Amino acid sequence: MAVRSEVSNAVQDYAKAIWSLAQRDDEPVSTSALAERLDVSPASASAMVKRLASMGLVEREPYHGVQLTAAGERVALEVLRHHRLLELYLAEALGMSWDRVHEEAEVLEHAISPALSDLIAAKLGNPTHDPHGDPIPTADGEIDEAPTLALPELAPGERGRFTRVSDSNPEMLRYLSGRGIAPGDEVELVGREPFGGPLTVRANGREHGLGEQLARAMRVVSAGG
Repeated sequence: MAVRSEVSNAVQDYAKAIWSLAQRDDEPVSTSALAERLDVSPASASAMVKRLASMGLVEREPYHGVQLTAAGERVALEVLRHHRLLELYLAEALGMSWDRVHEEAEVLEHAISPALSDLIAAKLGNPTHDPHGDPIPTADGEIDEAPTLALPELAPGERGRFTRVSDSNPEMLRYLSGRGIAPGDEVELVGREPFGGPLTVRANGREHGLGEQLARAMRVVSAGG
C-alpha cells in the first residue's frame, strides 16, 4: 500500500480529509465540506479536487461531490496509518499527552516511509487503535471501522463503552483527561437538559456535565440499559 512519490503533502491531506468526511454517511463529499474541513476557500478546494481527479484518485459527480477511487483510498489509508501510529508512538514511547499528539502527527505523517511506519508498528506490538480509540489501518490497507453511536444517541439510563473521540480539539481532550474519562471506560447517560443543553454522564463512579459539542465528539458502543 505504498503512496506514490509524486503524491504531494497537499494531495495526501485532501485524500485523508475526503476519506474522513465520507465516514459520516454514504453520500459523496461536497467541496464546501472539504473546504471547511481543511480551512481553505471553496475555490482552492475545487481546484485541488480537479487535480485529484486528473490523478485518478477521485471521481467527481457534478452538483453532488467527490468520492475516492480505490487508488485514492489507498493514499488516504496509508497517510492515516502513518498519522495514527505516530500518535500512539508519541503517547506511549515519548509520554506526550493525548491532546498534543494530533498536531505533531499532522506534520510528521508526511515525512515517514511505509517501512518506518511498519517498524513503529512492530515496536508498539502491532496495535489496532490510536490513543483516541481510532482504528489504525493495516499495512495492506484494511481498517476495522466498527459501528458506534454518538454519546447523545444513548437513551437516559442506557450504558455504553466509550470507544473513541475526535482528536481535532485539544481542549476537549484536556477536559476529559481532567475528569479521568478515557476510551475503554463504561459510561451511562443519566439525563439531558432540553434545547441542546448539557448531558449528565456517569463514568468511573462519578457524574459529569458534558456539553452537547463534546458529547457528540464521543463515540460509544451501547451496552444496553
